[in-house]
Amino acid sequence: MNAPQSMTMPAAMKQKHLPGDLAMWFFIMAELGVFLLLLGGMAFARGYYAEIFHEGIATLHPEAGLANTLVLLTGSYFVARGVHTAKGGRNRVAPWFVAGALTGLVYAVIKIAEYQILISAGYNLRSSTFYFFYFFTTFFHFAHVLLGMVILLVVAQRSRKGFYADAGVARNAAESAGSYWHMVDLVWLVLFPLLYVLP
Repeated sequence: MNAPQSMTMPAAMKQKHLPGDLAMWFFIMAELGVFLLLLGGMAFARGYYAEIFHEGIATLHPEAGLANTLVLLTGSYFVARGVHTAKGGRNRVAPWFVAGALTGLVYAVIKIAEYQILISAGYNLRSSTFYFFYFFTTFFHFAHVLLGMVILLVVAQRSRKGFYADAGVARNAAESAGSYWHMVDLVWLVLFPLLYVLP
């Protein structure tokens, strides 16, 4: 009775691996460390300048924040589907990753429009402590969305051109790009309630 269990346990353990390339994970962890410092600074400032943050949050547009949350979650779904095809050996990464990059473009359009509204109303990095953290953290995240789009499109293009003929290489490239995109999405899921929802 114990023999089948001892045989299946190593097989299950063999299936577990770090998705993607180790170098990408070092990069992701470094980026998360920077975001953690920014969020920690914002949390400290929020406690110290509670009224300023409350007034600043009231000037934002939660509809735009919610729309971008849904857009990025949709993008993560597309990217996850692309990674799934690579794991299955079908290598149909390109259409899913292009769709994911397009959601990044929608995010960028919404974010730029939101920036324009705030700047035209006279708000900028120097307006208050709240706006410093708002513009700095969201623009830093915005830059990561753009980089994520580039990574997805590069992997999609290389996939189309047959650079990933080997199934293991295709899976590794897709998982690396997908891990980065999901990191960007995760950071926004923290930023959105902190900046738009919590009073």
